[in-house]
Amino acid sequence: MQVVYYIIESKTDKQGNAPVFYSITFSGERIRRKIKGVKVMPKDWNESTQRVKPPLKKEPYNYHIEYNKIIEELDQKLKAIFRLILLNDLKPTKEYILEKLDDTIPIDIVHNFLDSFQEFIDRSKITKAERTIKSYVTTLNYLKDFETETSFKLNFETLDYKFFEKFREYSFHTKEIKNNYFSKLTTILKTFMTWAADREYHQNFAFKKFIAKEDETEVICLTLSELMKMYNHEFKSTKLTHVRDLYCFCCFTGLRYSDVKKLRPSNIYDDYLKLNIQKTKTVDHTIPLNAYAKAILGKYQETIYEPLPIISSQKFNKYVKECAAEVEIDKPTTITRYIGTKRIDTTVPKYELVTSHTARKTFVTNSLVLGMKEMVLRNITGHKKEESFRRYVKIAEDLKKQEMDTAWGKI
Repeated sequence: MQVVYYIIESKTDKQGNAPVFYSITFSGERIRRKIKGVKVMPKDWNESTQRVKPPLKKEPYNYHIEYNKIIEELDQKLKAIFRLILLNDLKPTKEYILEKLDDTIPIDIVHNFLDSFQEFIDRSKITKAERTIKSYVTTLNYLKDFETETSFKLNFETLDYKFFEKFREYSFHTKEIKNNYFSKLTTILKTFMTWAADREYHQNFAFKKFIAKEDETEVICLTLSELMKMYNHEFKSTKLTHVRDLYCFCCFTGLRYSDVKKLRPSNIYDDYLKLNIQKTKTVDHTIPLNAYAKAILGKYQETIYEPLPIISSQKFNKYVKECAAEVEIDKPTTITRYIGTKRIDTTVPKYELVTSHTARKTFVTNSLVLGMKEMVLRNITGHKKEESFRRYVKIAEDLKKQEMDTAWGKI
């Protein structure tokens, strides 16, 4: 269905007002009607928004609020009619649509769960970061697979604890996903259900009892010696040199890779950076530049790469592992994950675990080891959650103890 609102200037009345029409096209059919009680001056009609523009300060009031309300209510009713047709698998006809338009009884429709989730994603694009939207899309696709593979029909009324048990069983036994990913899926599902409840799409609040445990994972970061080893290494490959510089810049500033990708020369001052942080939506966030960060920026000043050579996140994560491998950051490292109650221990060379995310963790951990005050560090990194930051403090204290034992153990 396509709906267009427009005016016909040739039909203006003696006062210069033109009637507003709407045109509905569907399945090769067309309905055209005049909107009762809505007339506007042609100069007050916005063709792009298909709504009445507010008057200028010195112009008389043109009833744009009242007229736009009429158009908006009509638009919502048309959407409800076609939603009713789609959800009930009806064949749309002119007669049926006109009958529903003229009917004063509110249209009572059952909102389709998966369609509503797509609507939730579309509306979130205005306010949410790109990475968040990707996680919403992934969750929707996961739910579609769940419905197909389990034959469990998803709708707002069936999302009770029996659904959650089946969803958890499917996730751990069929898909074998880890606890933290299941926790993320559950959180997004609950966010969507709250959004839908706010819009009166359902009155089922059983979802509030859905609880998915999130396991604490290891903090993978480079030690100060590993970081400086990578920073000082001479790579023969220009590609790996660029990736190393990008990674080290994140390690020296605490910036997320998503923010470094958006860095422009205008964000760079003599001794600090000033930029808007994408994830937290912080405006004019200031980050001091140490000598190492300045040296990396200076390397690319007045080159085609200024301020820094940027590649896609996927390629970056692939090549930074190659950098770490060449530098021989290969200490055997064990990570532990859980699928339900099943524990999985995996031991790999450390370079396999190096990603863009480890750079920020490297900055925080080494800054604490070097004695930076916690309050100052949190101001630089913008950490909001106390529990997240406390993990780094504990790791830094453990590293200090190891260094102390190593140093004094030689005596």
